[in-house]
Amino acid sequence: MQINKQSKTSKTLMDSLYIDKVLSGDSHAFGYFISNYKDMAFSVSLSIVKNELLAEEATQEAFIQAYLSLKNFNANSKFSTWFYKIVIRCSYKLISKKNMMQVEFDVNHHDAEIDENALQTLLIEEQKQMINEVLMKMPSNESLALRLFYLEELSVQELCDITGWTLSNSKVILHRARKRMAYELNKELDNVHYGRKQG
Repeated sequence: MQINKQSKTSKTLMDSLYIDKVLSGDSHAFGYFISNYKDMAFSVSLSIVKNELLAEEATQEAFIQAYLSLKNFNANSKFSTWFYKIVIRCSYKLISKKNMMQVEFDVNHHDAEIDENALQTLLIEEQKQMINEVLMKMPSNESLALRLFYLEELSVQELCDITGWTLSNSKVILHRARKRMAYELNKELDNVHYGRKQG
């Protein structure tokens, strides 16, 4: 836990250093934020838009807005909190603009390496895919809450800061999301037979 706190503090210091570089005119320094935040930004956006192409579009737009608005960033707050707010806003705006229905997509982010641990790797990838498929079926606010709270390891208060939800509302959404995740995962497991879904 102590190591985790130290790494978060170190990340905050690095963020601050690169913010200063960008604001001093070094536009290439913004690449630091893209490298460090693109995966989670995509994941957060995907929770909302439920479509890979749209999540990429929203993430790109969020980085552009963050770059253009960096001078307005309040140095007393965390960059991640500020940036994920932008990602969420861009994602909802994109849904509104496209007036789209939720669509499913194929989750194939990484090819499993074929080695002596291939079977174990495959099992882990299947678990990840199953969890992603369940997250895609969940309401946007619940999927978003789970990704931020568990994957990004944010506190409930940070979840409130990013989403604008009240503390009690955040707790209710997280509780509901955990129950729905457990239910949906059990349902997925019941449909799996020797590694294949039964039709």
